[in-house]
Amino acid sequence: MAARVLVVDDSGFFRRRIVEILNSDPRIEVIATAVDGKDAIRKVAEFKPDIVTMDVEMPVMDGITAVRRIMASNPTPILMLSSLTYDGAKSTLDALEAGAVDFLPKRFDEISQDQESAKRVLRARVRQLGARGLTAKVPVSSRSSASTAQVTAKPVQYKKSNKLVVIGSSTGGPVALQKVLVGLPQDFPTPILLVQHMPGSFTGPFAERLNQQCKITVCEAVDGDVLKAGTAYLAPGGRQMSLVQEGGLVKIKIYDADASMHYRPCVDLTFESVASIHPGKVLALVLTGMGADGREGARKLKQGGSTVWTQNEASCVIYGMPMAIVEAGLSDHEIALDNISTELVKGV
Repeated sequence: MAARVLVVDDSGFFRRRIVEILNSDPRIEVIATAVDGKDAIRKVAEFKPDIVTMDVEMPVMDGITAVRRIMASNPTPILMLSSLTYDGAKSTLDALEAGAVDFLPKRFDEISQDQESAKRVLRARVRQLGARGLTAKVPVSSRSSASTAQVTAKPVQYKKSNKLVVIGSSTGGPVALQKVLVGLPQDFPTPILLVQHMPGSFTGPFAERLNQQCKITVCEAVDGDVLKAGTAYLAPGGRQMSLVQEGGLVKIKIYDADASMHYRPCVDLTFESVASIHPGKVLALVLTGMGADGREGARKLKQGGSTVWTQNEASCVIYGMPMAIVEAGLSDHEIALDNISTELVKGV
């Protein structure tokens, strides 16, 4: 069955292009369009789409307000399309907090130039977000507490000798990371590396926002940073992050990877790096996200004796990356999002 989509944008040109791109895939059907947030609220109630693509900045009612009201009245998975500016990043993060499940950069040049890569990414994201049941697609904050309270009964081995926590995430990750990090105490005893699939213009504002909300320190990682306990380092979007040992100090290395790398930043690369620096002393966590980034890095961590945890299916926006770890037999512990902060404190 095709994913039924409502396209919301005040630009007639952009609306038409998105409709053309989505309707070229037989697995997607655009059932209606809306010209602003107020119109979107009416159309969601009328057409009951499987997924909404939503512009951020619109007249009459902006996308953030529309997201908040749609999630309160007719909860529906919403994919934000936003500019790559600093202000665009902040607005998109506001929309995710309001209940949107994911975002894509609004690349006017690529859309107008008919670039196949941009069209392919948009179609794939809409298909994947619209393919599952509503409870799997709507953010955890909008679900009943019962659906997020399940934790595996498998006995957990807490290793108190871990020197580092490293977390990988993608779709649904910004909201999940916020929930996890806000729950950590100021005296959290190890450094934390964060690898979130995100454009370069978004990671700075995201790190700033997390730092304002959390008791621990959160910053966008800079090449040469020396790891400190109680500090989380977010990999810069569009680049790669690894660890190096220099003169007895463990430092962060930020670099430009091969252009053929699908993910920038890549969870696998960071996981593999920390596996070699701290063999058997890493607690890795894979949160919600599409694809399988992190699986091979988790394999390296496990081979060295480190611990790998995954977010459980019920609390994921997209159970892709955690599922890849679980199906490969690499997950030591599956945890509901609401419980991850508490478990991390126990685990280090």
